[in-house]
Amino acid sequence: MSLTIPTNLWKPILKPKLGSQLNQKSRSTFIACSDSQNSNSEKISSGSPLQAFSAALALSSILLSAPLPAVADISGLTPCKESKQFAKREKQQLKKLESSLKLYAPDSAPALAINATIEKTKRRFDNYGKQGLLCGSDGLPHLIVSGDQRHWGEFITPGILFLYIAGWIGWVGRSYLIAIRDEKKPTAKEIIIDVPLATSLVFRGFSWPVAAYREFLNGELVAKDV
Repeated sequence: MSLTIPTNLWKPILKPKLGSQLNQKSRSTFIACSDSQNSNSEKISSGSPLQAFSAALALSSILLSAPLPAVADISGLTPCKESKQFAKREKQQLKKLESSLKLYAPDSAPALAINATIEKTKRRFDNYGKQGLLCGSDGLPHLIVSGDQRHWGEFITPGILFLYIAGWIGWVGRSYLIAIRDEKKPTAKEIIIDVPLATSLVFRGFSWPVAAYREFLNGELVAKDV
């Protein structure tokens, strides 16, 4: 099998020169690639740009028709429920807890605490497998933050919840400072919190995104320069 590739595709179609005719036919050079030393290389001479374009089109169709390599899992991760390292890590943790359990009487407080820890450990590993988390070669779950909708529950949902709670706390603190700034001794109420006032602001701060947007439209969100 041999493949002939034209090397003059980059050259302009016409090269006007003084004293020469524009209808001169340009010569084309080719590179012939063969898979056998005994096979004869084929040479194609093109007298027009149309033939060169057709040869390039044929070459591109051959390259595009080649099979693509198979796409592996995300960063080489595998589901935790199918990971041998994940199962091995679970067995190691349970084995350590069971070995510690043998040191105490069955009805003692340390034994009851260890049994509760064993149940929590089993439940945690079982939840990791049911939630579809992906584990690496270390046997630990890895969070996928690429924006894949199948893994939104691993990063995006907890991230939005964290931002909401952090904004809630900040909004309540801001509202408390605004509420006590007209007091005679506002610093004293910063040291000793006014619990009834703070409690009422906590419940009002539940809808802090709406309140923040309303103050932004009214120009009250940011203090004006004096």
